[in-house]
Amino acid sequence: MKLAIIGAGMVVNDFLTMIGDVPEIQLEAIVGTERSIDKMKNLKSKYGIRQVLTNYEDCLENKSIDTVYIALPNHLHFSFAKQAILNKKNVICEKPFTLNLVEMKELKELALKNKVMLLEAITNQYLTNYRKIKESLKDIGTIKLIECNYSQYSSRYDAFKKGEVLPTFNPKMGGGALMDINIYNIHFVMGLLGEPKEVSYLANIEKGIDTSGILSLDYGDKKVVCIGAKDSTAPIRTIIQGDKGAIIIEGPTSTIERFTIIDHQNKSEVIDSRVHAHRMYEEFTEFERIIRESDFEAMTQHLDHSEMVMSVVDKGLKSAGIILG
Repeated sequence: MKLAIIGAGMVVNDFLTMIGDVPEIQLEAIVGTERSIDKMKNLKSKYGIRQVLTNYEDCLENKSIDTVYIALPNHLHFSFAKQAILNKKNVICEKPFTLNLVEMKELKELALKNKVMLLEAITNQYLTNYRKIKESLKDIGTIKLIECNYSQYSSRYDAFKKGEVLPTFNPKMGGGALMDINIYNIHFVMGLLGEPKEVSYLANIEKGIDTSGILSLDYGDKKVVCIGAKDSTAPIRTIIQGDKGAIIIEGPTSTIERFTIIDHQNKSEVIDSRVHAHRMYEEFTEFERIIRESDFEAMTQHLDHSEMVMSVVDKGLKSAGIILG
């Protein structure tokens, strides 16, 4: 894979600490704005990126680049991904894929039409520990309840309360707790259970954006709550309750560093099957394989999952009266 990184924010800095462990991925370019050029030059020097670009069209016209990794504010995902697809580049796009289902479906159709790869970077779907949780569901019997709580007080919330609106709390830029951190919980649950029968979102809304909220997913015989907060904090934990036991994940659903299975007699087993310390390693290893092998079947399966998630996001935001973009 010959990769161009689009963006130079925190997620890119995090990504670059890991990507050297995937030698099949060559870092051809990093693309950003003029105001980020010094930062990008430092990253180029530190991580061996071949070139710095400030013009996205130059990137898309570059024959040495076959894939772009879009790590920009949420509201830019759709337009940058669409432009790349139309230029026959494979696209890896950070979560959330787009601001709504209509945008996501358009990208999916364009990718299939142009015969390029389109993948959402959502870490938990690729973690070995997540696969082990799927395999362990049978050990806790019939699932009854799932509770995911990813609550983390944002360092930007104080500024937001004073009137400074940064991207993470800007409805025009696709911010908010649901799109930023609760999205991991949604992917986690839907990867296990599929699409729910009913969706509702009880949100704490300030200045038109959800600073925290509780997403309720009704599966008929199973009930799920996904809690995400950027205005408060609590133990970050997920509990899957079955009629024969439970699975407990301490920590966010974006990393799943380990999990515990307990039964009715309080016998417990801790499982940790991580293959790498960094949460992004397994997804990018798989992205490289999918793109190298032109595995459209795997891509379509992942896109179907992402489409299902975006449908739930749409319903949740609508139920709370939140308008993004």
